[in-house]
Amino acid sequence: MRMLVDGAWVDAASGGTTVAVSPATGGELGTVPDGDREDARRAIAAARKAAPGWARISAFERAALLHRVADVVESRRDDLARTLTLDQGKPLRAEAYDEVDELVVYWRMAAEDGKRFGGLLPNSAATGKRALLVRRPRGVVGVITPWNWPYTMPAELIAPALASGNTVVWTPAPTTSISAGALAECVAEADLPPGVLNLVTGPGAVVGNEIAAHPGTDAVAFIGSTATGRLVAQAAAGKATLLEMGGNGPVVVLADADLDRAVEGALAACFLCAGQSCTAGERLLVHESVRDDFAARLAEAVTGRIRLGDPRDDATTMGPLNNDAVAAKMDEHVADAVRRGAEVLTGGARATGFPTGLYWPATVLSGVPAESLVATEETFGPIAPIVGIGSLDEAIELTNASRYGLLAAVYTADLNTGLAFADAVRTGWVNINESTNYWESHLPFGGRAGSDSGLGRVGGAHPMEAFTELQTVIIG
Repeated sequence: MRMLVDGAWVDAASGGTTVAVSPATGGELGTVPDGDREDARRAIAAARKAAPGWARISAFERAALLHRVADVVESRRDDLARTLTLDQGKPLRAEAYDEVDELVVYWRMAAEDGKRFGGLLPNSAATGKRALLVRRPRGVVGVITPWNWPYTMPAELIAPALASGNTVVWTPAPTTSISAGALAECVAEADLPPGVLNLVTGPGAVVGNEIAAHPGTDAVAFIGSTATGRLVAQAAAGKATLLEMGGNGPVVVLADADLDRAVEGALAACFLCAGQSCTAGERLLVHESVRDDFAARLAEAVTGRIRLGDPRDDATTMGPLNNDAVAAKMDEHVADAVRRGAEVLTGGARATGFPTGLYWPATVLSGVPAESLVATEETFGPIAPIVGIGSLDEAIELTNASRYGLLAAVYTADLNTGLAFADAVRTGWVNINESTNYWESHLPFGGRAGSDSGLGRVGGAHPMEAFTELQTVIIG
């Protein structure tokens, strides 16, 4: 692949490349340019040059071009899904096609939201005057995205940034740069003006830092880990920032819960994308009166329904982890929980007999101490750690004790109890009788203030609030 800068496909200025290797097969997927600060600056300059013209065209003209991107994505659906499976590791039939289809939704939604995203006409204090509040694009938006959803996470930032009149410089996670290149090809084929979207690949500490810190970017949007998000925020100090970071969202199962429904929710919460999601059910807080029953049902469901295997196989429901770092974290967190007394009901160690060492089976742990790493940190792997609780109050206390504040779920037969939980927990999203991995792409999603889960909201038109600013116009 090559980088996209000012409408042209280019190599890194240094000429350096990195070989992309599939987590599924261990085979080479191609070479990725090793971009550096010079490449980032060249892309920022291209975006600045394109910004005035892109801002001047109407929202309806921009919408037509974004719909054209969605059309290209639809025409390339099979190729995009296969690329995602080999590059990220997602099962082709169980997940990859779904992500491509959701990618289409994000581009079309942003196109329509951009048409409707306007200002206000407040009353003036002076007789005979009119006040207009007009939404203006900030200019150039730097976008830094993760590897777990390498199509939809970029789209939920890039599409609204473009729809609201900004140009974009984008750097993706290095381990899924091949997928990023495939998405950039769709944008290029849609024939957006040169410099409107620029893709620069390379190390995050170099390219991402330059994009965040460079005075040529007016806003910075980031999705990824809390540790990296803090570095991005420091580099982008003084700019508008949108940060969607880590989570340790609990799934709470109370004594009166429908256990069959809670098990279904836990399967989706813990094993979608092999648990590699900020919305994953990172810990299951289950009332002691139903803990053993719930654990047995969940272990049986995992054994019978979660099939770890080659993600190209139609029967596979869960593929490998994406990279060595997340696999090593699974190793560490499971070992820590077992040392502290947790019982392994399913899984518990890396699988053997696969082309790479990244295949981790779906793991269920019972009797997990609340202070375990797996219950306090973001594991980001296919694990369901069950922590016993004695009451709703304890569930609220453990939820709020976490430094994360992204999402939580609760299962209960009493709506008032569910709403009381939502009122009391400091998370940006709460699901009642639904998995933590249930979200709707048009709704605002992000962490609560004071947590390590970020700042601002993604979803629908909500990022446009960060990507635009109000200009006040008085008519005398």
